[in-house]
Amino acid sequence: MSENLSFLAGRKALPMIREGGLHPDQVKIVTGAAGGPKCLILNHLDAAIFSTWFAGRKKSLFLLGSSAAAWRFASVSQKRPLEAIDRFRTTYVHQRYSRKPSREEITGESIAFLETFLGETGVDEILNHPYLRLNMMSVRCRGLTASDRMGALLPGLLLAALSNIISRRSLGIFFERTLLYDQREIPPFFNMNGFPIRQIPLTEKNLRQGLLASGSIPVAMSRVTDIPGARRGTYRDGGVIDYHMDIPFTKNSNDIVLFPHYTNRVIPGWFDKKLSWRKPDPSIYVELNITGRAGLCAFFQRRR
Repeated sequence: MSENLSFLAGRKALPMIREGGLHPDQVKIVTGAAGGPKCLILNHLDAAIFSTWFAGRKKSLFLLGSSAAAWRFASVSQKRPLEAIDRFRTTYVHQRYSRKPSREEITGESIAFLETFLGETGVDEILNHPYLRLNMMSVRCRGLTASDRMGALLPGLLLAALSNIISRRSLGIFFERTLLYDQREIPPFFNMNGFPIRQIPLTEKNLRQGLLASGSIPVAMSRVTDIPGARRGTYRDGGVIDYHMDIPFTKNSNDIVLFPHYTNRVIPGWFDKKLSWRKPDPSIYVELNITGRAGLCAFFQRRR
């Protein structure tokens, strides 16, 4: 196992873990990265962590992800996580598309996938889980990016990408960060800064649409509109801004944030994938200098 896993810790967390190990109750937040099929790398790790390591937990555990990570966490938050994780993996790898699938075909297949791994009781189980608190990211689009017409959407995304090269914060001109949260408890990251943000409480009426919006990739999938309880508008993939969750997770320096990841790089936003110089906030993340060993990286992080 040690040949396939790398463990990194923040400056405050590292000595504590060295002295007494890391215990489930020390973890306040589990976060995850977007990345489509790459999330399958974490499938078995999710199963071990959520069905065994956190089993019997009493304290609330806040989950935060966008796109594929939000869908992963919706699986583990169900009453029988191993079965839900298996449905997620099996359904994902058995998706079938035509040679040149349309946006409508991809959206329809995604909705069917969502319905399969949630099942008839998944929404209720997520919203009533005894200790897991599901939170997910989406973006509400502004201007040209709100349109589904390619003649408007593509120029809007191009402008956003070019602006992002100059300043990541310029994405706030084009997108409004949206947090869909478990309303039973306000999460530690509720008022995250850096971008304009709206918070939407999750309910039985909007959880499915919230998950779909969180993973609706611009251009590839149709926009999501009219989410119950949300401001009217166009909602798309939360990874546009929060691809690998470069956010101030908590103000409490005693909180541990667990980040199971599939690579050795934290990419702040969707438009940063090709920007090798774009780094996460150093006040949140340790410097990630893993070389030579490919595979899964599990980050155990703590606010400095």
